[in-house]
Amino acid sequence: MEDFLPIRGMDHVEFYVGNARQAAHYYRTGFGFALVAYSGLETGNRRTASYVMQQGQIRLVLTTALGPDDPIARHVHLHGDGVGVIAMEVPDAASAYRESTRRGATGAILPTEVTDECGVLRYSAIRAYGDTLIKFVQRDGYEGAFAPGYVARAQGVDGGGNGRFAHKGYGLAAIDHIVGNVELGAMNRWVDFFAHTMGFSQLVHFDDQDISTEYSALMSKVMQNGSGKVKFPINEPAEGKKKSQIQEYLDYYYGPGVQHLALSTGDIISAVEKLRESGIEFLRVPTTYYETLEERVGKIDEPIDKLAELGILVDRDEEGYLLQIFTRPVQDRPTVFYEIIERHGSRGFGKGNFKALFEAIEREQALRGNL
Repeated sequence: MEDFLPIRGMDHVEFYVGNARQAAHYYRTGFGFALVAYSGLETGNRRTASYVMQQGQIRLVLTTALGPDDPIARHVHLHGDGVGVIAMEVPDAASAYRESTRRGATGAILPTEVTDECGVLRYSAIRAYGDTLIKFVQRDGYEGAFAPGYVARAQGVDGGGNGRFAHKGYGLAAIDHIVGNVELGAMNRWVDFFAHTMGFSQLVHFDDQDISTEYSALMSKVMQNGSGKVKFPINEPAEGKKKSQIQEYLDYYYGPGVQHLALSTGDIISAVEKLRESGIEFLRVPTTYYETLEERVGKIDEPIDKLAELGILVDRDEEGYLLQIFTRPVQDRPTVFYEIIERHGSRGFGKGNFKALFEAIEREQALRGNL
C-alpha cells in the first residue's frame, strides 16, 4: 500500500517545563546531553525560552513560558513538566497535515513557513491524546541550527566560556519508542487514530494477562509507521486489586500524555554506569531475578554479574534479545520517566520482564502511598 504519510524519523520531542534553564542543566549533567541551540529574550523571543539538547540522534527541546497566561504555562500548571510536542520529520509538512486531517485528525497548527538567512522551515501539527501535539517538520531547504528564531550554542546561553558547558554524552543514540498513557477504555480509540489518520499498523498487543501482578494490571498496543522507524505503544489501566501505575500517572498528570521515552544505546552497561555516576536513579528488581537468568533467556554476551550490579533486565524473543532498564520519575510528580534499551536483534518490548518491572514500580507506588 502507498504510504500516504511518509515519516523519515523522529525530529525532536518538546517538553514544557517550569524552568527551562534549570532543566537544561539537569539533562546536560544527568543524562549527558549537549546544548546545541537556544531561543529566548536574547534572540528576540519575548514569549518563551527554549533549549535544544542533543545526544546522538536524540533531540529534546525544553521550553518554558515567560508569562503566566501563556498556554505553555497553563500546560505546566496542570500537568507538571511533561511532553507537549512529539515532532517527526516528513518530506512534506503540508501534505502530512492535509492527509491526516482529511482522515479525521484534529488540526492544531496549519501548514506554516518560517524563514531566516539559513532557509525555510515548514511545519504543521495535529492533536493526539490529552494535550499532546504531533508535529510534522519539513527540514528540506533549511540549514540553520534548529529553526528560525534559534541560535547555535555549543557552550553557555551567552556563547561564552571555554567549553565547560560542552558534553560528549553517555552513548545514548536514538529514540527507540515513545509510550503514551490513556484513560480506561480509550486505548482502542487511539489505536484507530494512528491507523486511520497516519497509516500506522499494530505491531503487538499485550493484555492484562501479559502485564499484571497480584495487585494491578494494564493493557497495551504498539503502533508503528510503515517503515518501522517510529513506534508508539499506548497503555490503558486494567481492573486490579489496587491502583495501576497507569492510573497513578493519569491522576498526577491530570489526563492522558506521554509516560516515557525509550532511548537506545549500543553499550547499555557503560551508559548506565555513567548515568548512575551522574545521579540518575533507576528502578531495581530483586537479586533473585538474576539467579536463573540464563535459563530463561539463553546465552548473552554481557556478564550477568555486571547486569545484576546495575539492575539491567534481559528478555529474548524469536529474533534475538534486548537489555533494558527504567529510571525513576524525573520530576516530583510520578509521571514521566526514561527507559534505556540495547537491542540484539529483538524487536520486542521486554514482555518477559513485565512482572518483575511492575512489581518494582508497585514498591515505588507503595512508598508514595499510591498503590
